[in-house]
Amino acid sequence: MRPAVESESGRAGPPAHEVVYRTLRDQVLFGELEPGQPVTIQGLTETLGVGMTPVREALRRLTAEGALAFLGNRRIAVPELAVQDVEQLLVARRAIEPELARRAVAVVQDVDIAQLTQTDGRLDDAIRRGDVRQYLVENHRFHAELYALAKAPILTEMVDRLWLRFGPSLRVVCGQFGTRNLPDRHKDILSALAGRDAAAAAEAMEGDVVQGMEQIRDGLSRFD
Repeated sequence: MRPAVESESGRAGPPAHEVVYRTLRDQVLFGELEPGQPVTIQGLTETLGVGMTPVREALRRLTAEGALAFLGNRRIAVPELAVQDVEQLLVARRAIEPELARRAVAVVQDVDIAQLTQTDGRLDDAIRRGDVRQYLVENHRFHAELYALAKAPILTEMVDRLWLRFGPSLRVVCGQFGTRNLPDRHKDILSALAGRDAAAAAEAMEGDVVQGMEQIRDGLSRFD
């Protein structure tokens, strides 16, 4: 991987350390790196075809965000989520994500709702096909697109870090039980957005968050 990639417009792309960071972040977020799975600088340099410096920088950032954890003796791994961790994540998500949905209602445009509807349609298609990874990608995209509308970068950054904590475990649960019974309240959220009903949007988002985290908790309980 070159330090910067030249785009079709002739402008340099992101530097190598940013590309490595985004790649590893997605691997954690969408569960391609499993809970408890160790990673090494040497292994990542070989897998990604980059030097040690961008890998070290990416690992440093992801560790600071809680997506990875030092285990000692220079070992780094994806943290394993305990059932009690789920309760704390649920408290944090219920405090923040409904508020972001509420704020989005104040500024949402019809074109935004159309985009979110398309994203939710791709999510539904992934569920029908049993495509776990695509479900995770589209589910995250739906929430990210909605939260971006809220124009609340501090809250959004906090949510981003929370998602890194439960993403790998969500992939494990989906892998065990498939996509057919995955709950979401996205249709209710879209209806609330269309009606410009902030209270309903917040309520639907809270329901979506609670259902998702309860599914992770139940899945982890079965693995204990």
